[in-house]
Amino acid sequence: MFAFACVGCGARLTTPLSQVALPVHAHQKYGNGIQLPVLMESGTFAVDPEPSGPPWRTWEEIDHHEAASRGIYAPVYALSDGAPGAIVIAPGDARGTLLIPEKGGGYCCGLDGADGLNMACEACGLPVASRIDDCSLWQAVWLAPDAVRRRPVDYADAAPLSWAELTAKGKGTPPFEPIATWGSRLGPNHWWSWSPQWEAAAGRALAHLLAASEGRPVTVPDGLIAEVFQRALDALLPAGQPARRAVLAGPGRPAPDTNADILLVPTHPQTGETWAPAGPAASVYPVPLPFGVWLWLAFPEPHLFVPASGGMPDGVLRDDPPAPRPPHRFRADPGAFQHTLVRLPAVRSPWLREILENLTQHMRTRFF
Repeated sequence: MFAFACVGCGARLTTPLSQVALPVHAHQKYGNGIQLPVLMESGTFAVDPEPSGPPWRTWEEIDHHEAASRGIYAPVYALSDGAPGAIVIAPGDARGTLLIPEKGGGYCCGLDGADGLNMACEACGLPVASRIDDCSLWQAVWLAPDAVRRRPVDYADAAPLSWAELTAKGKGTPPFEPIATWGSRLGPNHWWSWSPQWEAAAGRALAHLLAASEGRPVTVPDGLIAEVFQRALDALLPAGQPARRAVLAGPGRPAPDTNADILLVPTHPQTGETWAPAGPAASVYPVPLPFGVWLWLAFPEPHLFVPASGGMPDGVLRDDPPAPRPPHRFRADPGAFQHTLVRLPAVRSPWLREILENLTQHMRTRFF
């Protein structure tokens, strides 16, 4: 475990934290005026390996060879020339910091960090982090990598859970949940929607499915997986050729059959490692899914219960009706899709580049 300290004076800025994988939805912007919860679980931190923050350069200012060396293979609006390695934590895990009033960018419903670092070390005044809590953004504190130092703390290090332990103890991410808005004149406004985490996960996975398709149709298993992916796959991929077959695979599941062309597999929530099968299936294209989303698909719960007040003994379920289903079809997150696709070398193919260039139109037709 680690704590983070100010590089200026050495004051501790966080509680002890253990490292986990960066969530797929870390940079997601969801809807308009939506109240999103805290991004990170208390007691954890994650590192974004890519540069972030100003200065920025537009695509026209960037040499394509330089972009490719950074793992970007298709045009983006702009690339950051900031320092890589920003650290994200839960706001409640920050210590010894103060907000900088003149850096209050955002303020639609909160802070968005647009004016730069908005938190300073209380001891010496050095700007060290950005507090994010504006509407439609996941609440988090992002520590600037060049303003903090990681220090080990005297706690016993726990080894990452094995795949078997994760499968037995892990918690699935429900596919739909109540969504709230900020500042309604009529009070809090809630409705049931597809989970923002599922939409971000599907955006990343859909980019990989298209890359793995080789320009042919792709089929996925019936049920919830088809509800999430099949409509977009059918619309974005040409018909008339033999389809490539994607199947769900992972710990606790039967070994994938030899006819599978693509595997939908989990990523480890602590290490970020992608699960890989043994034997011939090890060479099949793996499409990563966050472990919580994969676990729900692999071992679905019978139905969701509507949240209700009042306690019940462990192991006892309330006799409540199932949670209402969202009123609209599933749509993958376009930001997660674009972020992933431009980083896959396959996007150099003209047909994939065309999908990327027509992303706005696909959003209008509600595939995203």
